[in-house]
Order: sequence, then C-alpha cells, then structure tokens
Amino acid sequence: MDQIGEPAHTQKLEGFKYLAVLTEAFGILLIVLMIAWNYNYRGGFAWSSDPKLQFNWHPMLMTVGLVFLYANGMLIYRTQRNVRKRRLKLIHGGIMLFAILLTIIAQVAVFSFHNQNGIPNMYSLHSWVGLSAIILFCFQWLAGSVSFLYPGVEAPLRTAYMPIHVYFGTAGFIAVITSCLLGLTEKILFVDKDNAYSKFGAEGVLINIMGLLFVIFGGLAVYLSSQDRYRRLARPEDDFLLSNRNN
Repeated sequence: MDQIGEPAHTQKLEGFKYLAVLTEAFGILLIVLMIAWNYNYRGGFAWSSDPKLQFNWHPMLMTVGLVFLYANGMLIYRTQRNVRKRRLKLIHGGIMLFAILLTIIAQVAVFSFHNQNGIPNMYSLHSWVGLSAIILFCFQWLAGSVSFLYPGVEAPLRTAYMPIHVYFGTAGFIAVITSCLLGLTEKILFVDKDNAYSKFGAEGVLINIMGLLFVIFGGLAVYLSSQDRYRRLARPEDDFLLSNRNN
C-alpha cells in the first residue's frame, strides 16, 4: 500500500523506469566524457605537484557533485519510493551534503589556480551564476535539514515550506546547468589560441557534445522530479515518522 486505501498498482508510473534509466545513462556518459576531455585535451589532474592541472578538478568535481549528485538527490524520493520516509530524508540530505563537499573542493581548485596564475576571480558571468547557484544550494540544504529533520518543527510548517523547497531546489539545479554551459564555452574560448573551435576542432566538438548532455540530463531530471504522476505517494507510517522524535 502506497497510500491509505490506495493500492500501489494504481499509481500512474508509465515510462518512469525507462526515463530514470535513461537519465542515469546520460549522467554517467557525461562524467565519462568529462574525464576523457580532461585527460586527452587538458593534461589530466594534479594538485600542488602541477598547479596548471589543478583547475581540471573544478569542472570534474562540479559535474559529479553539483550536477549528477544534485539530480540524484532530487530524484531519490521517486526512484526509491518504497523506502521509509525517514530514511529517504537522511539519504537525500546525505547526498546533498556530499555534493557540497565536492563543490567546496572544486571551488578551492579554481580559486587556487587563478591566484597562482594571476587570473582575476569572479569576473565572468559563469562565475556569478555559478556562485549564486552554490549559495542557493547551501541555503537549501540548511533550510531543508532544519525543516525536515529537526523533530521540533511542527508538521504545518513542514507542509508550508515543502513547495518552496521544491521550487528553489529546481531553480538552483537549472542555474547549475546554465553555469556549466557558460563555463564550458568560457574555457574553450580561453584555451583556443588557434581558433580551432570555430573550425570544428575535435576538442570543440567534444565540448559541444558535453553541453548537449548537460541540457538533456538536466531536462530529464527536472521532468522526472516535477511530474506529479511520478511522485511518491504517502505511506501510512509517514505522518508518524514526521512527528515522532524517536524515528
């Protein structure tokens, strides 16, 4: 039973499984191509041993953390609909916290790279949109943790905050995808000394493919998380779990 008096089989889930698998496949492909790009065209990864390669951790970790994990955190209530609500909330918060940690490392990498190479920080539209998305994401995590995990918050307040949390969570994710597209364009134009991008050079084509994958992956994640017919139906024990401190 997904809802009191409503059998699980009555929920309309046509196409959900296939779309969810397709979304994950696009996300994994995006990560694989990001790794291939950094190794084949940007020299790979390093930290203090080679500061010039330190920057490469930025797009890599942002893709894993603030794109792939962010999307999976958004979808966890729909992909794991038979798991108890309390456990889902902890998993959701844990995924998002891990995404924050990866994002912090990614930001340290890019700021350190800029400072060591005399490049100004926070001058581009990519950086403004990206930092705005990060700040929103962190506030979302903090407000969500207090609202949905702190036992002292009354149920009506949780109910009132839920649509706000969902809206700004989706808005922040869209901002992240937008920032990634701006960042890819900025990077290829910054390193393209021979105008190979305008001549359909291999690296430029790969950048464009990754850009399309960001859009497709992001679009599918938003679609799955926003469709009411795919939402997790309330279970009989949910109200008890939300109001009981000991669960």
